[in-house]
Amino acid sequence: MRKVAGRIGLIVCAAVFLVAVWNIVSILASYRQGEQLYTEAAAQYVQEYAQEYAPEQAGETGTAETGTAETCQSSAAAPEAVETPPISVDFDSLQAVNPEVVGWIYCPDTAINYPVLQGTDNEYYLNHLYDGTYNSSGSIFVDCNNSAGFADANIILYGHHMRNGSMFAGLEQFADQSYYEAHPVMWLLTPEKNYKILLLSGYTTSYDSDAYTIIYQPGQTMEDYLTQCLSNSDFTAQVDADGAEKLITLSTCAYSFENARYVLHGVMVEVGE
Repeated sequence: MRKVAGRIGLIVCAAVFLVAVWNIVSILASYRQGEQLYTEAAAQYVQEYAQEYAPEQAGETGTAETGTAETCQSSAAAPEAVETPPISVDFDSLQAVNPEVVGWIYCPDTAINYPVLQGTDNEYYLNHLYDGTYNSSGSIFVDCNNSAGFADANIILYGHHMRNGSMFAGLEQFADQSYYEAHPVMWLLTPEKNYKILLLSGYTTSYDSDAYTIIYQPGQTMEDYLTQCLSNSDFTAQVDADGAEKLITLSTCAYSFENARYVLHGVMVEVGE
């Protein structure tokens, strides 16, 4: 009996081990699937401009010489430069895949380069990729209670904190002042408008804190909200938020306490096409 019991115990242990290995393999495969799909989406739907490229200057003319009357005249007549995003997005093709694609968020020199979705609830895109594939990586998505078209005064975006560093895992790095200084700006492009996001505050909070307040119109509520955000911040930003009409809040899981979240706030400034 003891031998039988011992064998049964070994079989059970082996089964538990195999199940654990299978779970790990499945998780890693899911990570790879999600990462590959989003990498392919960025390659297919996004054009990234070289840093020195300025689309608004493409039509300017002039000569290679300096100090001539022609050069001076051309310089004087040049229109004032209009700031433009460092990328462009083919939203027509993206929305043909999924009409719930409402934007694209991009932070230079980071992993954040993803389509943004908005569904009818805050559950579906926790475990579905932008094309509808079931996957634990999920998608970056706007709170379903926000108005369509990024019309509100405070817009909330959610994304998983993936162990491979993808999605919104990088938000916690903004707790470091030097990291913020290296990445003070994000970009949100939409089919209708483009926004530069001037990051101004980041901190760890609870999943049910006031950080998740949807504000529909600028006013005193928004001013009080901004004051609270700035007082909690891990980093100091040189951003003048006085008179800001539109904020964005990015959220991901944190693990310093139960149900912790890391949130990053920024002022949304509309820029040219």
